[in-house]
Amino acid sequence: MGLLDSEPGSVLNVMSTALNDTVEFYRWTWSIADKRVENWPLMQSPWPTLSISTLYLLFVWLGPKWMKDREPFQMRLVLIIYNFGMVLLNLFIFRELFMGSYNAGYSYICQSVDYSDNVNEVRIAAALWWYFVSKGVEYLDTVFFILRKKNNQVSFLHVYHHCTMFTLWWIGIKWVAGGQAFFGAQMNSFIHVIMYSYYGLTAFGPWIQKYLWWKRYLTMLQLVQFHVTIGHTALSLYTDCPFPKWMHWALIAYAISFIFLFLNFYVRTYKEPRKSKTGKTAMNGISANGVSKSEKQLVIQNGKNQKNGKAKGE
Repeated sequence: MGLLDSEPGSVLNVMSTALNDTVEFYRWTWSIADKRVENWPLMQSPWPTLSISTLYLLFVWLGPKWMKDREPFQMRLVLIIYNFGMVLLNLFIFRELFMGSYNAGYSYICQSVDYSDNVNEVRIAAALWWYFVSKGVEYLDTVFFILRKKNNQVSFLHVYHHCTMFTLWWIGIKWVAGGQAFFGAQMNSFIHVIMYSYYGLTAFGPWIQKYLWWKRYLTMLQLVQFHVTIGHTALSLYTDCPFPKWMHWALIAYAISFIFLFLNFYVRTYKEPRKSKTGKTAMNGISANGVSKSEKQLVIQNGKNQKNGKAKGE
């Protein structure tokens, strides 16, 4: 007899049992959350993080419409300050994770989470929380693109990368602010030091472009990172490391998705012949947050009417 053929009371009992099981599972998940971080900003509930991510997606949708009939903002100084600020933030995160894990005697092969109030463990948890926050700050990458009317840079890869990193890392901080989680964040923060250094340098203008020949290698570095992540996670599964298995498998699937997306971007950008060189080459699907050739030309054009050669608003 199928569920639809059952007595109404039986159906209600099944629904009631399922609801109770769901509530119990929800309570259980919160009971095993990391007590050290429960009162830290954004960590009491997932709703602030989900709200910020929702507002981000709304801006991705509505921002270009709002800018459609407006002049693009010229933000050279803002971009210089922002990008080098991100360099300092990621350098701080990398240093804290490296020193905290070193002093705690962490293993790069297998490291379980220590939920104690040990000074080094709390230092690592705090660094991971800052890493999570930095992913929210990186939403500004997209905001700046849209305000500068660089909508072609706001690709699926760009939005997918930014939105999922910030949202999913809330889960990481809430339940596993330490242990194996330190490795990926440490590696990624180091790469972001290099990336945002590049972005910051591009914002200085045309004169520095000849020194930035190494931009394609940033994408290659990202691809290496994802392969290392898969290898490191697979090794943890092979050694039966006492870290949530579902997180290991989810991380492998997540890294594979990035490999496909970044490979597609790399081939389209650097391998396929381009009809014309426009100077708008994107970096890692999120373009260098500097000044593109079109903006340089705008500066030159405005320079005909302004002695200092700067576009209005710079």
